[in-house]
Order: sequence, then C-alpha cells, then structure tokens
Amino acid sequence: MSNMVSGNTVAEVARLMGDVARANILSALMGGQALTAGELAQRAGVTPQTTSGHLARLAEAELVKVEKQGRHRYYRLASAEVAQALHALMTIAAGGPKRHHPIGPKDAALRLARTCYDHMAGRLAVALADSLCANGHVILTDGAGLVTDTGRRVLCDFGVALDDASQSRRPLCRTCLDWSERRPHLAGRLGAALLDRALHLRWVHRAADSRALRLTSAGERGFSSALGLPADWRDAPRP
Repeated sequence: MSNMVSGNTVAEVARLMGDVARANILSALMGGQALTAGELAQRAGVTPQTTSGHLARLAEAELVKVEKQGRHRYYRLASAEVAQALHALMTIAAGGPKRHHPIGPKDAALRLARTCYDHMAGRLAVALADSLCANGHVILTDGAGLVTDTGRRVLCDFGVALDDASQSRRPLCRTCLDWSERRPHLAGRLGAALLDRALHLRWVHRAADSRALRLTSAGERGFSSALGLPADWRDAPRP
C-alpha cells in the first residue's frame, strides 16, 4: 500500500528512541510539562551540549517540539501519538526480564500516582477507572471507552466538560494499559480533563523533578465522594 510507512522509517524512529540519553529525555517529557534543555540534561544525566544535540535530532524527527518564550526554549512531546508509543514501550519493558534491584521510595510514589503525558496513571488512576466502571459511569472494552448518560451527569457535576468542540478530533475516552498495574487507566479527552480538574482542585500536586503525583487529604475525600473511589483502593486486590 502506498500509504504504509516503510521499514526503514520505523527503524529510524526506533533507533532515535533507543539511545539511552534520548530515551531518558523522552521519558522526562512524559510528565506532560514543558522542560528546558538544562532540566532535561539533568534528567538524562548528560552534558547540556550533548542534550542539545539529542534534542535537535528528536525535533527533526518530530518526536519533540520547541516552544519559545522570551529568551527561553521549552521542549514538549510532539503529539499524543508519541506519548502512546513511549507508554507502549514502557509497558513492554516492564514485562521483560526482572531486574534484581530494590524498589526505592521514588518508584513507590510513581507506582501510586503519576502523570502519563496529559492524564493520570498508577494505582490511583486504575482505581478511578475501576470505580467509574463499577458505578456504570463508563464502559470500557478493547481499548475504547463509552461514557454513559449517568456518567456524563456525574462528570459534569464534578466540573469536567466532555463536549469541547476544539478537541473533537481526539477520542473522548480510551484506555491506556498501565505499565505498573498491568490494567487499564483512562486516557483521551476524559483522562486529560480528570487530571486538569484534580490539579485545579488541588486534589493532587505534581512532585518536583518527577512524574509522581501527590494525593492530598482533600483529594482522598473528594475522589471518594465525587467519583466513588473506595476507601481500600491502595491495597484492594486487582480484579
């Protein structure tokens, strides 16, 4: 087929992502925030000069985009599709041979709650997806999601707008296989809106220099009352 991507093109993108420093840069940008080259150099563990070279190659391949603000240049992932590809690679890597090293506090925080590009991931996000499904607000199947009429009412009361015309080309609700929980969390416009609303209400806070999200006591109560999050969501057995 004429519109199929060639094997050479796929291999080139994979080669760009496969470099350790570039993989660390892309992983840092999975938090959804724009970062400077200096911040990315620290995350990648390489010099600023080396980071600039990596960023130039990633931008040329349209894996990242640059935003200029005054004298500063900020970098983001180029699209949700790039984030999806990275998340898929993380899921595959997490299911590979076990690395024999202890899980530190930072890893535990990421497993509990983190950003996955523009939506929430980790045990909190999976528990929210489970709760919305159990209460009949969302129906998930084969990677896609349907928001029911009752779900629309509940989400509207929560302050989530689901009918933003400017985002109409993006799926309303889809699933992401959570790399740490190995079960789906919510993505698409709904997933992004839930994260935005939780940040606005200060139910979660972004951790410094990490993709981790810190759940506040107000968030613990709020997610329970507004979205039915069960009290034992941290230690409940996986379905």
